[in-house]
Amino acid sequence: MGGIVAGIAGGVVSGGLRQLAQGQRPGLQDLLLTPSNAMRLTSGLAHMRGAALKLGQMLSMDSGIVLSPQLTSILATLRDDARPMPPDQLRDVLNGEWGTGWLARFRRFDVRPFAAASIGQVHRAETRDGRVLAIKVQYPGVRASIDSDVDNMAAILRLPGLLPKGMDISPLLSAAKSQLHEEADYAAEAAHLRRFGDLLDGSTDFILPRLQDDLSTGRVLAMTYVESQAIDTLESAPQPVRDRAAANLIDLVLRELFNFHAMQTDPNLANYRVDPKTGRIVLLDFGAVRAVDPALSQTFRTLLNAALDRDASAIHAAMLKIGYFGPATAPQHQALILRMFDTAMEPLRQDTPFDFGRSDLLDRLRDMGLAIGTDRDLMHVPPAETLFLHRKIGGMYLLAARLRARVDLRALVTPYR
Repeated sequence: MGGIVAGIAGGVVSGGLRQLAQGQRPGLQDLLLTPSNAMRLTSGLAHMRGAALKLGQMLSMDSGIVLSPQLTSILATLRDDARPMPPDQLRDVLNGEWGTGWLARFRRFDVRPFAAASIGQVHRAETRDGRVLAIKVQYPGVRASIDSDVDNMAAILRLPGLLPKGMDISPLLSAAKSQLHEEADYAAEAAHLRRFGDLLDGSTDFILPRLQDDLSTGRVLAMTYVESQAIDTLESAPQPVRDRAAANLIDLVLRELFNFHAMQTDPNLANYRVDPKTGRIVLLDFGAVRAVDPALSQTFRTLLNAALDRDASAIHAAMLKIGYFGPATAPQHQALILRMFDTAMEPLRQDTPFDFGRSDLLDRLRDMGLAIGTDRDLMHVPPAETLFLHRKIGGMYLLAARLRARVDLRALVTPYR
């Protein structure tokens, strides 16, 4: 991390001198967010893995309310960029979790992972008793480095020009630490996988891997391997197939919020795949599951009803209670956030299916988000729970847009009123 910061600082100095030599007055934010500095940051975090990379990925889903648009764009390159651990390191980790001689339990164990992310990597294996499994192995040292990695990332975010002066992101960083500690606890993820498996048991729309308790530990998660295809293969599927997939995923978000009181908050496309035989959506990675307080769920229900009824007073009260803005937030900033919310509600108010592929709603929301993000006088940070929820909602919108789906959103939300 010190090398990253030193490289960025060096880039700022050299870039500033170059602009001065050209008779220009350099701005600090422009110097910090140059392409070369972006490369230093993203490359460094990808090599670090662990919490620093995970936090970068989490922040890349920011809507513009907290981070500058430039920094959000830089961090977006981290979403699929993680380095797998070498085979010797993998062997040492599994020796520590399963004991030496563990390989004798398998007919086959692929040393090369078929998936690698910020906290762990996944291997395909077949046991002696014929089970075909996906084995997720955690990178060594991840847990121990979470707090220091987040603190170091916070130091970068506090470089002048990246955040509004005086903005307190401490609650958000504290929530990030808590979330990352939970994601690094594979025993907790195993419990989430089991719970969601029970909640969705018998579903004709979704399928989940089955937990394998005999091979799972706090740092190794063993699951049945589910043959599947990337969800973006549905982009060439018939319209009704794309519509159904998007509608099912959006309905799942509503069930998580209002019925399950637990939400998988990581909308990474890699977490959603398709069973080519049945067409069911395969749900993966339950490390980022967060409990939803029933009181918060009820407030969102109140907000939904107020928005559908166009009750401006009730909308304002519910948004204030949730924390979209605070009592001290300037009236003009409250008005901007309220207009953004009202715009986002348009698809839920129409009686016809919303066409995600043809709508310009995302562009309009992005422009409004950029206006909020570039207003350096707006210092309010919504609660972490709200940001995690919007991360999931935003991810589902992007996926539905990618599928060019047409979904009757009003019909979907009506049962949850």
